[in-house]
Amino acid sequence: MNTKELIESFLKKKRIAFAGVSSSEKDFSRILMNDLLKRGYDVVPVNPNIDEIGGMKSYASVKEIEPPVEAVLIMTKPEAAVNILQDSIEANIPLVWLYRGAGKGSVSNEAMELAKDKNIRLIPGFCPYMFLPDSGLIHKIHGFFMKIAGSYPK
Repeated sequence: MNTKELIESFLKKKRIAFAGVSSSEKDFSRILMNDLLKRGYDVVPVNPNIDEIGGMKSYASVKEIEPPVEAVLIMTKPEAAVNILQDSIEANIPLVWLYRGAGKGSVSNEAMELAKDKNIRLIPGFCPYMFLPDSGLIHKIHGFFMKIAGSYPK
């Protein structure tokens, strides 16, 4: 599967873990999580420092989630993302999205190599908002500039 097909596959999943969700309601991760919930996704927050997020149980690891999720969105620093990716592998979660809106995001060479070695379907970067319908002009502009730069997924 190419990256565009992986993104389409991810967005068709209904039960996803969201690793790195913040306790702050104003943080971008919380805004994205709340929007995914409004769109009908069953989002399971993962943050080892918080017991509850937005009235939902927050798990310390994707390995603890029951019933299991179909995919994981990771929105952490790259160093933490590698550990979450390893946990996802151990939990038999076959599809992982490493968030990147600007800068490195959660992406690292180490994570990409680990996913390749373990046959994990990995989306290495991008913001989900760029691919969600009716997500707002700013996200469409972001996608437009990525297309111009030749870095939009194909």
